[in-house]
Amino acid sequence: MDLRVKPISRKRLPNTDDGLRMLVEHAPQAEAFAEGVMERLRPGLTWLYGARRRLATFGVALLTVWLALHVTLGANGMVVYRQKRAEYKSLQKDINVLQKENDHYTDQVKALQTDPKMIEKEAREQLHYARPGEIVYVSPAPPPSQVPSTNAARK
Repeated sequence: MDLRVKPISRKRLPNTDDGLRMLVEHAPQAEAFAEGVMERLRPGLTWLYGARRRLATFGVALLTVWLALHVTLGANGMVVYRQKRAEYKSLQKDINVLQKENDHYTDQVKALQTDPKMIEKEAREQLHYARPGEIVYVSPAPPPSQVPSTNAARK
């Protein structure tokens, strides 16, 4: 790889007089070209100028229709908003039900920790405790043939 710097060649810069002379020489050709383009475009430009209000009205109407569809059916439009609002109300109801259930269990836990009557009731029901002299009757367990089978038991 050759990394040597090559000498800068001395090229002659164009004289400004040459550029002006070329511009003046080609000006009639450029004007004729521009005039031809204007003659070809004149009917279209005349129609466009005459129809500018109708085109603007059509554009505004089109924009309004697009905006209405976007607001109604878009990603965050009214249809989606109503669905999300219904889902929100449903979830609020579920939260309220679960909160009431949670409050019930909290009260039950507090009662089991502090209320002697509740403690005695649970001990009698779940652990089959009895006071001296009491007789506890327990129903026998059903035979295995009558026990309902579940999917969990089959696995």
